[in-house]
Amino acid sequence: MNADYVIVGAGSAGCVLAGRLSEDPGIRVAVVEAGADDMRPELRVPALFPLLFRSGVDWDLLTEPEPGLRGRRLYVPRGRVVGGSSAINAMIYIRGNPLDFDEWADMGCTGWSFREVLPYFKRSEDNERGADDYHGVGGPLPVSDGRSNHPLVDAMLEAAVQAGHELNADMNGERQDGVGRFQVTQRDGYRCSAADAFLRPAATRPNLDVVPCALVERILFEGNRAVGVQLVRNGSTEIIRAEREVILCAGTFGSSVLLMLSGIGPADQLTSLGIELLEDLPVGQGLQNHSLVLLNFLTTENALFGINTPRNRDRLEREGRGPLTSNIVEAGGFLRTAAHLPAPDVEFHFSPALFMDEGLTPPHDFGYSFGPVVLRPTGRGSVTLRTALPDSKPEVRFNFFRTDEDRGAMLAGVRLALEIAKQPALRAVERAPATAPSGDSDDELSRFVEDVAQTVYHPTSTCAMGAVVDPELRVYGVEGLRVADASIMPAVVRGNTNAATIMIGEKAADLILGKKPLEPAVLATPAVAPLD
Repeated sequence: MNADYVIVGAGSAGCVLAGRLSEDPGIRVAVVEAGADDMRPELRVPALFPLLFRSGVDWDLLTEPEPGLRGRRLYVPRGRVVGGSSAINAMIYIRGNPLDFDEWADMGCTGWSFREVLPYFKRSEDNERGADDYHGVGGPLPVSDGRSNHPLVDAMLEAAVQAGHELNADMNGERQDGVGRFQVTQRDGYRCSAADAFLRPAATRPNLDVVPCALVERILFEGNRAVGVQLVRNGSTEIIRAEREVILCAGTFGSSVLLMLSGIGPADQLTSLGIELLEDLPVGQGLQNHSLVLLNFLTTENALFGINTPRNRDRLEREGRGPLTSNIVEAGGFLRTAAHLPAPDVEFHFSPALFMDEGLTPPHDFGYSFGPVVLRPTGRGSVTLRTALPDSKPEVRFNFFRTDEDRGAMLAGVRLALEIAKQPALRAVERAPATAPSGDSDDELSRFVEDVAQTVYHPTSTCAMGAVVDPELRVYGVEGLRVADASIMPAVVRGNTNAATIMIGEKAADLILGKKPLEPAVLATPAVAPLD
């Protein structure tokens, strides 16, 4: 098979690129995905996403022992299915803080400031609230208000206000600070993955080939130019040639692993595994991720427990409403643990359900959970090859809480959570703590964090701009090869990463096609609002 562009990975960015590049009937596009087509019915039902953990649509990674967590190994879900992690995530539509992208530009990533990337966010978006300076309509990606609106979430938000935090109806708007309900990537109460939004509408185009259930083993080079990929499908080895470019969209783990298997990465690591070195680059280094600590409480009220019933399934099918439309994490917020900070340093997730054991233990009772996420970690992790075999799982190290700054931010976030927990709105519905700190001293809070901290599924930066790729996402030192996914972020955004990854796919399409960038946004108010 030959194509002009070979895209590796049908995840969030890969689906965007496949859809956008194939709009030109004169361009032949092939997108290769290790997972199967997204046909399982539970992929569509928002509230069932925890059932997908450690299933056949999950890469099911595990970190190495984490020193900052007393040697615990953390579960790391990643979507192995058409749609990638957008097919198994919590559907939260959060872009990050405007300051994030201005910081990228300050780091030398020309063209990636907030005013320059905002038009790409808007181009994707079909926001049911309508268009304004910050939002778009008519794009492929539906962005909607949640349809579950569980009353326990109202109680958590009311408690946050009682604790002194402001309500914010649009955390993707002029100001990120505050708490409120998330918007979600759903259509009529069902999940809308990147495949649903961008790939499926393009699937009938004769110039687009989608190749599922195919594991790419390496990138093929002639000299220093990428000319295709070698893959295994149905037990047979195949080659797809790329007449113009190979574009890696395999995610923070997959893209870095494939580069290293193909001879692009840290020289000492690759040569020790017998991999012929093509280019010495810090691939897999600088891994960043968000850590989450949840407090769980049993409640006197009904919660999202035992909801997968015929009645609720019928309501979802007939009305597109009911508890099965819940994305579990129905609300959240962005808070600063100190007034001098330039932007929020913790994000809160509010869920009308128990969420324990990294989501691997189903709820056993009526309960609710909430807690902080450290948004701008100073610690750095890594992704390295375990072996030179293409189907070996990599060694992943997040290095959570190895720095005083990260540990301090999380302890401050847990103290904010404890303050919210004791407000009247939640005291009125609390039955008993399920998982909570035994006290509020640094030692007690640190012990709690070490016991329950988990990843919140936002890995980035293993092929970062400025280190592995240039601002046009071209891999340094070779030709015909780009990376376009969350791995290229030079710093993780202050928020959930799926929306930003979709934006990267949108901007990458224009870069690849040599199009003039969209006009930077003109905003009537500052992109980053100061804290009053």
